[in-house]
Amino acid sequence: MLNRRHLRIKVLQSLYAYFQSKDEEYGKAEKEMMSSIERIYDLYIYLLLTFSELKTVAEAKMADGSKKNFPTDEDLNPNRKLVDNPIIAALEGSPELRAQSELRKVNWLGVEEQEMFKKMLKAIRESETYFEFMNNDQSGYEEDRAFLLALFKTEIANFPLLYNYFEEKSIHWMDDIDLACSMVLKTIKGFNEDDEVCSILPLYKDEADEKEFVKLLLRKSIIMEKENEVIIDELTQNWELDRIAKMDVFLMGMAITEMQEFSNIPTKVTLNEYIEISKFYSTPKSNGFINGVLDKAISRLEKEGKINKVGRGLKK
Repeated sequence: MLNRRHLRIKVLQSLYAYFQSKDEEYGKAEKEMMSSIERIYDLYIYLLLTFSELKTVAEAKMADGSKKNFPTDEDLNPNRKLVDNPIIAALEGSPELRAQSELRKVNWLGVEEQEMFKKMLKAIRESETYFEFMNNDQSGYEEDRAFLLALFKTEIANFPLLYNYFEEKSIHWMDDIDLACSMVLKTIKGFNEDDEVCSILPLYKDEADEKEFVKLLLRKSIIMEKENEVIIDELTQNWELDRIAKMDVFLMGMAITEMQEFSNIPTKVTLNEYIEISKFYSTPKSNGFINGVLDKAISRLEKEGKINKVGRGLKK
């Protein structure tokens, strides 16, 4: 499920798009942001459905092998360790997964999609991971789980054609795919052999709270943009504001907004989160620069009484 860092990144992307487009319609920016967040779940569902597709392609290949004029012993007695994996069966039988697939119209129907899975299976069958697990003479639920986890980590999640497919679907998914993959791994690890129904993860830990967080952070960051820029400008006396990378300005502006507007989030948590985000979304030297500016901003805002935290342990 989504964590706060990923939600902050979604706000950052939306903030950047909002000011770059010169379109001052806040409602549109919020709608696009919420749609982008919602589509992360589509990506998660797509990835969960890859196992069933691979099983289907593998079974078709086995059927073709048995129909050969001169079938080999392997054709007649194929290793069914992959296609008989109980976790794949659990995913196929999941009412939640089926319902979300139908609701969101997420599926792998289509000639192009099926051709991709044939190529994926071919690559998997040639991999060390596949060879090791198919020939280790180990069995049992934990072995089946380990096989699926290893296959997903090393082969499925890294398959180039799958990346290309997702990139064509949404440019934002390249930023989201690591999170979606971690959700898939967590889902598989959470299955138990005795479970009658295997659940999938929700998108949000607390939907109402998280939605309120992203909407408020985006709205307040837009409203407070000018005053945040004044603070940043005054704290970077040796730099002209237009010489600072725009992404850095947005990151610092969001952090300054969050420290003032979210009384239940410790200042140190906010500071650390935006420094970490800057490592991936700005220049190599930005995190040190942003850290220095935000340290000064915290001191200034605390003296002015603009940072007020409530609740035990939230003063810092």
